[in-house]
Amino acid sequence: MERIDLRELTDFLVGQAQDEAAMTGCTAIIAPKGAVCGVDVRGGSPGTRDTDALNPLCNRKEVHAVLLSGGSSFGLDAAGGLSSLLEEKKIGRDVGVTVVPNVCAAILFDLKCGSSRVRPDAGMGRKAGENAFLGQAFQSGNYGAGTGATIGKSLGLKNAMKGGVGAAAFRHGELMAAAVFAVNCVGDILENGRIIAGVRQDDGLTFAGSEAVILDSYAGEKDLFSGNTVIGCIMTNAALTKAQATRLAAQGHNGIARAVRPAHSIYDGDTVFTLCSGRVQTSPDAVGIIAAHAAEAAIVDAVKSAQSYGDYLSYRERNERCGSTGQK
Repeated sequence: MERIDLRELTDFLVGQAQDEAAMTGCTAIIAPKGAVCGVDVRGGSPGTRDTDALNPLCNRKEVHAVLLSGGSSFGLDAAGGLSSLLEEKKIGRDVGVTVVPNVCAAILFDLKCGSSRVRPDAGMGRKAGENAFLGQAFQSGNYGAGTGATIGKSLGLKNAMKGGVGAAAFRHGELMAAAVFAVNCVGDILENGRIIAGVRQDDGLTFAGSEAVILDSYAGEKDLFSGNTVIGCIMTNAALTKAQATRLAAQGHNGIARAVRPAHSIYDGDTVFTLCSGRVQTSPDAVGIIAAHAAEAAIVDAVKSAQSYGDYLSYRERNERCGSTGQK
């Protein structure tokens, strides 16, 4: 299995738009020819659009785009702008009088970072789609749906760190899978089993360990701003049925479980979509292995690429400060 560029999956386009002053944005993943789609929601505080139709028992045959957005539930408005753009480009289900794009979406809570009054809207969703068609190079960190993302919030926002959006893609033979994830979780981020970002102690540098903090406060039920969330989309050239695509989304959550601790908390809305273009015959488990690796790597990429904002310290800046103080 080799790591490849996201753009090698030519059946998909990815574009982003953000308001850097307000610290919010959205990321559009488009399948111009349509793709078989699945979804798996495991967090306890999800915010989604048009996911019921992805149930294998329902009639939805293909999806044309997935939108990942900040703005909490307000950010679902951005999907409407993306839908309008796709309609203009004649991408969607032909219903005679027009075409109706199938656009699914998931949101994350970023209202505590930047301005709470500015959220992704139809205009921003349209802009993200336009950027995708223009071939915008994907940028990780404080972009798109990851613009206002934060992580490690079990001790409150003053001890949290900066999250972001990230991507990763892998190939094995002709089989390819990529992942785009926005990382805004309550918990910590791990790489190779070691915490690299997350909740900090009051010294601002030492990790407190989100699981330890949550365990120590088991007797109380704190409001950790429901709607935190890791949301993402896995794209593959695999030929899968709708049921298999749904199962692939479940396997994508393995990547979250490896990279986020704790994963799928009651305060997170962890949601994974899959888009399958159908070019390569494969066993579901084979593509599931690649997808989980891509999801894990995309989450790590998001956090390592993020930049500090206000009190939200980035992975990079924390490492620089630790280096200057002799800490690890």
